[in-house]
Amino acid sequence: MSKIFPKWSNSVPLKVVLILAVLSVVLVGLVYYYFTPNYTRVGYAPTQPVSFDHRLHAGELGIDCRYCHTHVERSQHSTVPPTSTCMNCHNQIKSESDALALVRASHESGESIPWVRVHELPDFVYFDHSVHVNRGVSCYECHGQVNEMEVVRHDQSFSMGWCLECHREPERYLRPPEEIYNMDWHAESEEARVEMGVEFVHDWNVNPPLSCSACHR
Repeated sequence: MSKIFPKWSNSVPLKVVLILAVLSVVLVGLVYYYFTPNYTRVGYAPTQPVSFDHRLHAGELGIDCRYCHTHVERSQHSTVPPTSTCMNCHNQIKSESDALALVRASHESGESIPWVRVHELPDFVYFDHSVHVNRGVSCYECHGQVNEMEVVRHDQSFSMGWCLECHREPERYLRPPEEIYNMDWHAESEEARVEMGVEFVHDWNVNPPLSCSACHR
């Protein structure tokens, strides 16, 4: 037999087992990462340095999204509110609350509150907020029912396929301009929504690009 199989072949079974073991670990790691919120981020709801209840502020109090997230209809980015925006109200309301100690400290020192980013696109993706909200795409479509979230969570996957669903059939996602920031607005039916959307696509000349260069620049 030694004349048929060279001596080094004795180590082949062990090497095969080791390779299969490594591949199994890599496969499990890839599945764990790419099929959980670590990758899709859906459901990601980090603890913030200051507890900010959107359900209270945007829901019960009815504060418009644009009061805190300024320039969303005029620029590429939706800005994180500076501490001065918080203090516009909280210099009078709960001005001595322990829960707002970091807000007061930030306002006095000028150092920003280290908010934890919830929604984040890869560096290789270009997205312009103003283009979308000015053509009938509501905050709701991407961020979900924020006015009912005590803790803001990542509501949608933001995957390329998810974005292309809207670009291919924009009529399913558009709404009247006056309802863009109304989280509670819903069409009477899906058929009515599409019928309305078809009119918007025509009247506003909505023609979302499907080429790679639209989002990867």
